[in-house]
Amino acid sequence: MITLYHNDMSVCAAKVRTTLAEKNLKWDGIHLDLRGGDAQQPEYLKLNPNAVVPTLVHDGRPLIESTVICEYIDDHWPEPPLKPADGWGRAQMRLWTKQLDEGVHAAVGTLSFCIAFRHQWLARTPEDRARWLAGIPQNDRRQRLRSILEHGLTSSYFEPALRRYVTLFSGMEVALGEGKWLAGEHFSLADIGYAPYLARLRHLGFDVLFDRYPRVAEWSQRVGNKPSVLEGINRWFNPKYLALFEEKRPEARAAIAKLI
Repeated sequence: MITLYHNDMSVCAAKVRTTLAEKNLKWDGIHLDLRGGDAQQPEYLKLNPNAVVPTLVHDGRPLIESTVICEYIDDHWPEPPLKPADGWGRAQMRLWTKQLDEGVHAAVGTLSFCIAFRHQWLARTPEDRARWLAGIPQNDRRQRLRSILEHGLTSSYFEPALRRYVTLFSGMEVALGEGKWLAGEHFSLADIGYAPYLARLRHLGFDVLFDRYPRVAEWSQRVGNKPSVLEGINRWFNPKYLALFEEKRPEARAAIAKLI
């Protein structure tokens, strides 16, 4: 029995859904309304004290952290394998997924909020915003989101997040000159890990970044066409969010082009 607590537009949940799709595994989903505070409810905090998604429950045992969950799925259901067969390849894969957890994920959250998501919260009452911020257990994340809510594209967090992706794409361009996929010649958890971030950057208007790195652009198209990615990511795109991205994209493109 596999139960996944997730959200349609969560990039972390999308990684896990894509891994499950690659394994052709059936799962029961419990969709959380993150704007409605579902992840901050006491019942959910017992499963995931970080108040985020996803949480995978397998045979009654909860597991958190999307990178860890994806490796667990690949270990428990080893076919088809999603880790390179050799130790060097697995190390390269983990160096890529490690970057997600050590800055890349926070950066896309910053960019998403600066460009689009802050407008959802600005449309709510000050009391709603204060309640949501107070429910975020990590102080640094709470302070970052407070700044973004107030300043948007002029927040001091915006440019460093953008620069993080310039650095990332530069490294990817080099790696993809040495192999078909991020960790070598075979599709792996590294490629799955970045798939939802690539989709989000395109939604947010980062065309100029893809234009600068042709190997990354070509690889991202191949990743985006994988059946597991279409199942785990694209089919969950929320039309309301897509409309918001489209509305805010012109302003974002101008800000991105100016900084790059």
